[in-house]
Amino acid sequence: MSLLETLQGTAVNGAAIVVGALLGLFLGRLIPERLNEIAMQGIGLAVMLIGFQMAIKSEQVLILIISLVLGGVTGELLKLEEIMLKIGRRLEKMAGGKNMQLARAFVYAALIYAVGAMSVTGALESGLLGRHQILYAKAALDGISSVVFASTMGIGVAFAALPVMLYQGSIALLARWASIFLTDAVIVEFSAVGGLLIVAIGLNLLQLKTIKVGNLLPALLFNALMVYWLV
Repeated sequence: MSLLETLQGTAVNGAAIVVGALLGLFLGRLIPERLNEIAMQGIGLAVMLIGFQMAIKSEQVLILIISLVLGGVTGELLKLEEIMLKIGRRLEKMAGGKNMQLARAFVYAALIYAVGAMSVTGALESGLLGRHQILYAKAALDGISSVVFASTMGIGVAFAALPVMLYQGSIALLARWASIFLTDAVIVEFSAVGGLLIVAIGLNLLQLKTIKVGNLLPALLFNALMVYWLV
């Protein structure tokens, strides 16, 4: 199986995010500010629902709690949120430096599109079997959601395609090794932690609480390692 065949599903997924974001950016210019505000609130609520649906599938709540604590402390010490925002601000300058929300839109969209179970299972399907049905389905979902996100959050949503493609592409290329580690239990619990991070993004979008979601990212790694070794 060639490199292009292995990465085909990932490429389609990335393209769908970019195309959807560009369409959303165009539509967003036609929507008055007051409607943008209520639309953002609706997106925040929807994002929280998606996160809760992912999180409640956890069967290892204690491991989930421990991984969030360890991950949060690690991320805070490494200042991961600050690093991610710096990357977003560099992209902001490349885009003209006019959209002050670009950095956060990049961070939030990248997390929303990358931490679900479909990202992992779809990339494994691409790498192991050369089939891309899961990533094609994910591309359709991500493309539609990026239209909505970009209409209120701006062009930063399109840049989220870059980390998503790197992440999924890496899993696809390393699928034979990754499949040994990414057991069903690991994927379920990984997705549950990701769901809580998405809930945190929803809270930020609703401006109910400012949570440094980027600093919680190591929780995903801690959770996967603990589930793999302990469950």
